[in-house]
Formats: sequence, structure tokens, C-alpha cells
Amino acid sequence: MIIVVKPGATAEEVDNIKSKLIDFGYTLHISEGSDRTIIGAIGDEDTLRDKPVMSIPGVESVIPILKPYKFISREFKAEDTIIEVKGVKIGGDELAIMAGPCSVESYEQMRLVAERVSSNGAKILRGGAFKPRTSPYAFSGMGEEALKYMRKAADEFNMLMVTELTDPRDLPIVSEYADILQIGARNMQNFRLLKEVGSQPKPVLLKRGMAATFNDFLLAAEHIAKEGNDNIIFCERGIKTFETTTRNTLDLSIVPLIKNASHFPIIVDPSHGTGVKECIAPMSLASVAAGADGIMIEVHPNPVEALSDGDQSLDLDQYDEVMKKLRVIAPAVGKTVA
Repeated sequence: MIIVVKPGATAEEVDNIKSKLIDFGYTLHISEGSDRTIIGAIGDEDTLRDKPVMSIPGVESVIPILKPYKFISREFKAEDTIIEVKGVKIGGDELAIMAGPCSVESYEQMRLVAERVSSNGAKILRGGAFKPRTSPYAFSGMGEEALKYMRKAADEFNMLMVTELTDPRDLPIVSEYADILQIGARNMQNFRLLKEVGSQPKPVLLKRGMAATFNDFLLAAEHIAKEGNDNIIFCERGIKTFETTTRNTLDLSIVPLIKNASHFPIIVDPSHGTGVKECIAPMSLASVAAGADGIMIEVHPNPVEALSDGDQSLDLDQYDEVMKKLRVIAPAVGKTVA
């Protein structure tokens, strides 16, 4: 349920409300707005239904949350959450552009990509250091060495860095370098991993699982939020269907659905979402038209020689062409591009 605190309530009254709710058996999540404080309270509804919450001094109203997801819902927080890291915002009017190769292969590769994409709209450098691959014989990343290359290139061109975390044991080392932690599609329902990233403060980019429904996706985010992390970025990256022409089926209908149900931003990854280079530009434009808060694109200096996902990577000139078109589409839906 949501407990709305009366405007002008004193700090002592708010502390008393929190204390009483904890005594009643609730787990709390606090949202402090400019006008008032809202307390999300989670617990056994059958046990707690008759507790006298409304009688606590300072409580204005009590609103039940009927959906299975609580903290991430619009019921808990009506206004959009804008995530800000080092002055870069995800959500709001400016599109967040994340660009870089599927896998980090060398510092020279990362520097070349960072230099080019940062000069044309991208403020967040992406790349894989720990790569979960379907085949155990496929290139699976360079580990910490890759993280160092990414961090150095990102810092040189004043970019943020996002990379995938695949194992809770790697959280300390990945957090040391990355600004945003990515949970990949294969790990969307790795609940131990979700709990770990939920227990730390860095933003989490949560990719939709390959067979995840709308509710599955939202509840995975709820696992993160329940642990206290309120910096979550949804990412649609396609789902498995009967279609085999594309790698996945990019489900752009989920963009407005997520924005209606949750206050957190959502971006789209058309590279993994289609797996077809010719589809990346038009699906990027369609994603923005559908209301996405950003785009994640795989970019490689020479896709033919890429160690992973070369077939779905744009080269530097192709990336520039996509950005040129995005600058035309974005204003039509109230968005800007850096």
C-alpha cells in the first residue's frame, strides 16, 4: 500500500509513521517529493489489513496497490523517474544514446569508437567484458582487462560506461569501473543477481528476457526496487517468436505499455532486437516514435572482423547516418538529441 503523508508534517511525525509501520510488519520504501513524502509499505496484506494506519498522526491517506509490482508502479510514483549520472540523464526530453561494440577487443578499438560516437550524440559507451554466449567455444570477453580499456576510453571522451554483470561474485570489480550495470536477457530472472544489484546504488539497465512477458519484465524490476535501488532502466531487446528471418522479434508495443505502468525510463536495443543490420536504423527511428527514452546500438570500427555480433553491428559511418535521421524524428515526439 501507499501511505501519503500530510503536507507540512514534521520530521518527528514522519519518523513516527515509519516506526509504526515497521512495528506493524511492513517493509518500507520512501519517496520524498517537493511537496510531500510518500511511503510505500509492503507486507502480508491479509495480516495487515486491519492495522490502524490511518490513525497514525501525519497520515493523509492510504492507497492500496493492487498490481503484483509495487515500487516500480505509477501508483507508487506518478511522475517520471529521471536517472542522472555525472550530469547525464536517462529519461526526460533528451534521448540517451548508448553505443559501442558487443565485445571489447582492444583499447584502440574502444578509443576509436568512443571518439566517434561521443562526437555525434552518444554520452554512454557500451561494451562487453564478461559475455554469456550460447556456445561455450565462442569468445566470452576479456574480463577486467576489457573494463580497464572501456573506462580509459570513456573518461577520455567524457562518457559514461555501461557493461554487463553476469555473476554476483563479479559485482565489486564491475562496479569499480562501470557507471551503469547491465543485466542481460539471459539473467533477467536470475533473482540472486537482481537482489545483489538492487542492494547497491548504481543504476541498473535491465534487459527483457528472451521469453519474458510484460509482467515477467516488470516483476524482475520489482526484485531490484524492493532491495532499495530506485535507479532502474528498462531495455527492450526483442523476444523469441516463430519468426526466423530476424534474430528476435522487436516488441515496440512494450514501450508505451511500460511507460504507462511504470515511472522508470525504457530504452530500446534494435541491434539485438533484430540481429539484421538493415533493420537497425528503421527500428531505431520507430523506437523513438513509440516513446523510447533512448537507444542502445552496437557499433564497431570494422564489423567484418568483430569477435562477436559483427552481423548486427553498424560501422562508424552507418552510426552517423542513424543519428542524422534520429535528429529529424526526435523533435516530432518532443525529444532532443545531444
